[in-house]
Amino acid sequence: MGDDEPLDAWAARRAKRLRPVGERKAVHLDSDPHRAAHIAPDTPRLIVEWDGYAWQPVTTVDNYAAACRILNPAPEPPKDAKMPPTRSPMAPGTGRHRKP
Repeated sequence: MGDDEPLDAWAARRAKRLRPVGERKAVHLDSDPHRAAHIAPDTPRLIVEWDGYAWQPVTTVDNYAAACRILNPAPEPPKDAKMPPTRSPMAPGTGRHRKP
């Protein structure tokens, strides 16, 4: 009889190998969907999302830049965060380091 791995340990190890549900990627909508994204930046893209079993279509976009904006959205600042105080372009000082 061999040493069997507990089911919960096996499931945790397997979950590390699998892609996470909700992962998104962009594919070319032309003849070769597996080529590098930067090769044809102006071709339309299909955004697909992994549902745990298969890639499901989400939306289409016009080009590589639009796909990047969907796949990597800019983080939103917290609503309660204060904006840092603005500084003048020149720091206050005597200005003695400058030539007259």
